[in-house]
Amino acid sequence: MDRCPWAKTDLYVQYHDIEWGVPAHDDRLLFELLILEGAQAGLSWETILNKRENYRAAFDQFEPAVVARYGQKKRKTLLSDTGIVRNRLKVEAAIQNAKMFLAVQDEFGTFDEYIWRFVGNASRQNTWKSIKEVPAKTPESDAMSKDLRRRGFKFVGGTICYAFMQAVGMVNDHLVGCFRHRELRT
Repeated sequence: MDRCPWAKTDLYVQYHDIEWGVPAHDDRLLFELLILEGAQAGLSWETILNKRENYRAAFDQFEPAVVARYGQKKRKTLLSDTGIVRNRLKVEAAIQNAKMFLAVQDEFGTFDEYIWRFVGNASRQNTWKSIKEVPAKTPESDAMSKDLRRRGFKFVGGTICYAFMQAVGMVNDHLVGCFRHRELRT
């Protein structure tokens, strides 16, 4: 079975075959992936995938309303949790982003309504033949980054936003030779 060349380990294969690039419209999942993509900055995605269940437990299953209310005691607990990336800026960003996420929901009804506007509410179907063709960021991810930062979000640069767009299926960046590219064409 042909799949994208980055899917080499069992963990990556499972993520690639089941989740990566599948259009996501559930606000809780969108919040989870936004936080995980920010946590990944400077690290490998495999590191984050290995810690994903720990993140879910540590961050109350990524319920934004709960995360937004974290106080100093919870922050201290998170910074001592070896199951997650113990970076103060990333932990603080997750809490800040939860607050901003709720503000976006208040304004747009759902985060889904807001975020999918950056691709015209439809998954972009790319036709990359080589991994070398896949960009690190795009004008759309830069626009998303700019707007998220304007709203107070942290760890949402253009590259992080593009990785988020790939993860939640806003773009289909499976290579054309990959079996998932065909399955996810819309």
